[in-house]
Amino acid sequence: MPKAHQHRRYRHEYLSHKALGRQLEAWAEAHPELAHLRSIGTTPQGREIWVLTIGPEPDRRRPGVWVDGNMHGTELAGSSVALAIAEAALTLHLEPEALAGDWPDPQRQALREVLFYICPRVSPDGAEQVLSQGGFVRSVPRRHPDSPERPRWYAQDLDGDGRCRYLRQADPAGDFVASPRYPGLMLPRRVDDAPPYWRLYPEGAIEHWDGQTIPEPDWLADTPDFNRQFPWAWQPEPEQEGAGQQPGAEPETQAVIDFALRHPNLYAWLNLHTFGGVFIRPLSHAPDSRMATADLALYRQLADWGEARVGYPTVSSFEEFCYEPETPLHGDLIDFAYHQRGCVAIVCELWDLFRRLERPAPARFIDHYTSLDREALEGLARWDLRENRRRLFGDWRPLVHPQLGQVEVGGLDPVCGLWNPPPEALPGLCDALVAYWLRVAAMLPRLVIEDLTLTRLGPRQHLLELTAANHGYLPTQGVQAARERPWNGGVAAWASPLGCRLHASCQARQELGHLDGWGRGHGDAAHMPWFQRSRGNSHQARARWLIEGEGEVTVRVESPRLGGIKRRLPIEIAR
Repeated sequence: MPKAHQHRRYRHEYLSHKALGRQLEAWAEAHPELAHLRSIGTTPQGREIWVLTIGPEPDRRRPGVWVDGNMHGTELAGSSVALAIAEAALTLHLEPEALAGDWPDPQRQALREVLFYICPRVSPDGAEQVLSQGGFVRSVPRRHPDSPERPRWYAQDLDGDGRCRYLRQADPAGDFVASPRYPGLMLPRRVDDAPPYWRLYPEGAIEHWDGQTIPEPDWLADTPDFNRQFPWAWQPEPEQEGAGQQPGAEPETQAVIDFALRHPNLYAWLNLHTFGGVFIRPLSHAPDSRMATADLALYRQLADWGEARVGYPTVSSFEEFCYEPETPLHGDLIDFAYHQRGCVAIVCELWDLFRRLERPAPARFIDHYTSLDREALEGLARWDLRENRRRLFGDWRPLVHPQLGQVEVGGLDPVCGLWNPPPEALPGLCDALVAYWLRVAAMLPRLVIEDLTLTRLGPRQHLLELTAANHGYLPTQGVQAARERPWNGGVAAWASPLGCRLHASCQARQELGHLDGWGRGHGDAAHMPWFQRSRGNSHQARARWLIEGEGEVTVRVESPRLGGIKRRLPIEIAR
């Protein structure tokens, strides 16, 4: 077994920050020629935000892909999948024949030219709290600096069992009843239910308690939501909860933004979340009728791979994943990556719990999250008994709460089985996402010099002709949505003479523009049998220079995103 595969705990358990760092360091130490580890920032609790770059010569600019996980504290499975993609990227170089799937040699070679940037845990502070005690953490266990002092719940392990579950308190006006079949399961009260009735709260205490007010638990509760803090279409509080005072208001989100701005070579972005079992694509703020047709066809191709390789559907963020119809979310990461950075950007909500529970597909995918009736909740408890080692539902025990008095503690612990898949499901999930993401990485543009010809025109004159081309799937600008961004320049060619000279020095640099790729996505009219056609040679561009004298010319072809390639030619005069 190659060294890249010797440490695989992340395929079988959820790693602490320390264990995750050891895994990344082990790869970087074992393969310094391929794996380069750096911190892009430090959290307020002093934890590093690690990014592992995989590929030889990491400072040589060329197309790259980004993968991040665990942006939200509870969503631990994203870290495992991100590490599995890192492992696959190392395997491409160390033992390519061991790579899962039927990959022809040319595709393996193209993938070895891709830089993989892996950030397995954007929120180390949030993940660490969830791993150590449980309880809901949207992104991080801290408040906005300007949060008002009002009563709100915070997680606390009151009975000392190491987990934050739930509190229930008997109340004639309670809105829950206990399941008679499944200990720990609480059900929404019906009008014909017999007592006892219960009120349900997260295990913890009330901050800023006034001695009377028991607040409704709030999933954000004046805390940041990292996926509302990115610059594209950002809106402040209260228009967008969790957005903070400005884009990149938290050090973790600012670190990701800064990295993206320093790396224009990013062409694809995978943002890993849980749960649901679905891929979510742009647009986030408008219907598909407002999307570039070429980009829509591209995402249809990704949707085919998502179904075939992972078994997940792909849905529009605006049309099927707005919490309220036609009320878009603002400041989310895939909008930033797609519109502002020109990436094929997609979210994956890992863990297809709804499919495991055999839930019918609703009109909008997001309606899954509010569709579990009492029968479905009991189905969840049955599944927990059969397939999840009863990790979700625990027994209730009496407790004297410091503020509420007599309560019971226990019930649901959603970390394994609800918010994240059971650890036993991780290997299959990792393999499926690797197969999917390598296909996306194989789409990146590939800049080549197809031809470089020197023609003698006279005793001391030569015509130098260059043909540059894109041999990749994507066009050199990436997605159409970002084609006109000022930083997203096209391909240019330079001729640098040594000894000899250019007849017109002002033509040393020649703009070649963007070059098309060979891909058209899925469902493009040009693929239809009633009139199949190619684009012509828009994947190529040419430059010419008139050279005088004797010496050497270096020709460079490059762009801000693709990096560059160069050739040297001797220039000899007729004797």
